[in-house]
Amino acid sequence: MTVNQIQVHVENIKCGGCEKSIVKGLESMDGVSNIVIDREQQLISVTADESLREPLIAKLKSMGYPEHGSVAGIEAGLTNAKSFVSCAIGRMS
Repeated sequence: MTVNQIQVHVENIKCGGCEKSIVKGLESMDGVSNIVIDREQQLISVTADESLREPLIAKLKSMGYPEHGSVAGIEAGLTNAKSFVSCAIGRMS
């Protein structure tokens, strides 16, 4: 196991509600810790084994925060809509 700092540039982080949802979602993943979100840079950094990079990216996408440049067209619209839901949930929790 090689534990590294993994950084992922994502889309759709708009507010503290988004950040709360992302942290909550990533905390549910075994082996992910030290979650840091830079809203201005749209950058998420975590400490995790490199083998978790793809599952991490998939988890973020499922919550509406796809890796920057990875979605387009209708799929981009759908992930944007998911991010609004995640954001609202984050603001309420």
